[in-house]
Amino acid sequence: MANLVHRAKSAYDGFASATNRLQSVLLLLIRLYWGWQFAEDGWGKLHHLDRVGSYFATLNLPMPHTTALFVALVEFLGGITLAIGLLTRLTALVLFINMTVAFWTAERDAFLGVISNPDKFQAADAYNYWFAALLTLILGPGLFAADSFFRRREISRRR
Repeated sequence: MANLVHRAKSAYDGFASATNRLQSVLLLLIRLYWGWQFAEDGWGKLHHLDRVGSYFATLNLPMPHTTALFVALVEFLGGITLAIGLLTRLTALVLFINMTVAFWTAERDAFLGVISNPDKFQAADAYNYWFAALLTLILGPGLFAADSFFRRREISRRR
């Protein structure tokens, strides 16, 4: 029996080790995909600032046209830096706050339904962006990122 338990533990440890090696690949794919989506949305907002500003006015946001420019730049530049993994956690924090505000202002019922109506929460337009930013904020950029490259370079310089 002890041999069977040992074999099961060894098999599980091997499986966990193999899946751990995929973590950085997954984080790279998340950053590339959602960085591109953020940048593309920001680019679209930059090219339609009047329309976005008017929409923000309907949400009663302060200084809607200035806010539209700010949000467009945050999404465009944040998406690019997220994709390349530069200042990743800071970028993810800014994008997470941006998407939390978007979620709260544009889809408040869905945001507040996280417990009472999780289907509505997950179906909201802002949800995937919000969740991708949260994942990146918590898990970091992974190995295949500019942050990791600069960190490795700094460590090798210190030696």
